[in-house]
Amino acid sequence: MEGAGGVRTVVSAMDAYQKLEKVGEGTYGKVYRAKEKATGNIVALKKTRLHENEEGVPPTTLREVSILLMLSHDPHVVRLIDVKQGQNKEGKTILYLVFEYMETDLKKFIRSFRQTGESIPAKTVKYMMFQLCNGVAFCHGHGILHRDLKPHNLLMDPKTMMLKIADLGLARAYTVPIKKYTHEILTLWYRAPEVLLGSTHYSTAVDVWSVGCIFAELLTTQALFQGDSELHQLLHIFKLLGTPNDEMWPGVSNLTHWHEYPQWRPKHLSTAVPNLDQDGLDLLSQMLQYEPSRRISAKKVMEHTYFNDLDKDSL
Repeated sequence: MEGAGGVRTVVSAMDAYQKLEKVGEGTYGKVYRAKEKATGNIVALKKTRLHENEEGVPPTTLREVSILLMLSHDPHVVRLIDVKQGQNKEGKTILYLVFEYMETDLKKFIRSFRQTGESIPAKTVKYMMFQLCNGVAFCHGHGILHRDLKPHNLLMDPKTMMLKIADLGLARAYTVPIKKYTHEILTLWYRAPEVLLGSTHYSTAVDVWSVGCIFAELLTTQALFQGDSELHQLLHIFKLLGTPNDEMWPGVSNLTHWHEYPQWRPKHLSTAVPNLDQDGLDLLSQMLQYEPSRRISAKKVMEHTYFNDLDKDSL
């Protein structure tokens, strides 16, 4: 039968796919590498259990699926191919989301360079960044925040260097005015300061901060701010960018988690990312602005002079 957006749903996912191995845990639940029996194509199966005592598929799941289907049109968002329904041993309904399978992710890619002590070539960094901003701009243009961008959620094909955004399980359609959001979300290292300071009114700028952190990590192969608690994370940020105040970031002292913090003066970004040229440093500084409204948009990033020597048509 036809499901949302023309996606086929059948009674059993296991009639159509053969699980090969578990490859991880995503926002949705377990993720398997699987083979489509009819074609032999390799896919990623994401298994999600539906809420108990509900008739049919919960509206939240349908909303997530419809968002994923809409975003699948972009070449830099991982493609949702199909949705299958199944049942577990207890007779509970299981939904399988069938995605295109990607060989690796940016976290593993960065780690491979870190282990050999090599730098990722500057041209590769630029190519990855442009694709990432392209995908993020597409999501933002459709009213979707990712809210959990990190290297682990960026899938890639090491042969073609194609990069795709995945794990949009926390994606939330934002409307204007921006609704209050729970802030227990982003992985700490990539979490924007307004979220760390307890702001519940945040927007696309939270994703741009994460992209800035990923940019720096691609260049140095080390995460830029490695905090192990919210306070620790803030202190890492303040040590590099300077302790913010109301002059630098109007209203910061009114945020829920604001305290009197140690006072640091801003350092130049080149102290943290020494191998980045002037254009790149300018772009990074625009991504890591404290005040969210002053942070560059993903769409504007793509027009930055840092990308002038990139063959954008090939993308």
